[in-house]
Amino acid sequence: MLCLDAEPNITHKKLAELEAAGKVKAVVTQNIDGLHQLAGSKRVLELHGSVHRNYCRKCGKGFDAEYVRDYPGKVPLCDACGGTIKPDVVLYEEGLDQQTLEDAVFYISHADMLIIGGTSLAVYPAAGLIDYYRGNKLVLINKSTTPMDARADLLIQAGLGDVFGQIEV
Repeated sequence: MLCLDAEPNITHKKLAELEAAGKVKAVVTQNIDGLHQLAGSKRVLELHGSVHRNYCRKCGKGFDAEYVRDYPGKVPLCDACGGTIKPDVVLYEEGLDQQTLEDAVFYISHADMLIIGGTSLAVYPAAGLIDYYRGNKLVLINKSTTPMDARADLLIQAGLGDVFGQIEV
């Protein structure tokens, strides 16, 4: 079931505030929910795509999430050609969008500080993006340990909301 009523949390909102203040250049996310944009972030690199973008696999026509959610049948069909509609998300064994990946590598490799939060750093290729960071201010925020904890210049083992809720922009 497609849930479109989710709201951004404090972390989404603080990242958007930090971007507006010029302190965050881009948000690289594995999330497909569009909550970073809803919170106000402008430069969001969605590694795994978004449920808010959908397209006909036959003719390529685009559809919004509401069309898919409200479609009367089990599988949404294109109103132009009858082809099946697929969400613009990366499914198992599909590759990531090359341009999004290149953009993520650019921002990570040019970052003064890299904050990685809320991930186990176990899912590749996304987890491998940390290898492109060349700075010395790597911040890892996660409730549990990750394979990259030893590389962190600052390791915070807490929830993202707890940490970002304390940030004043």
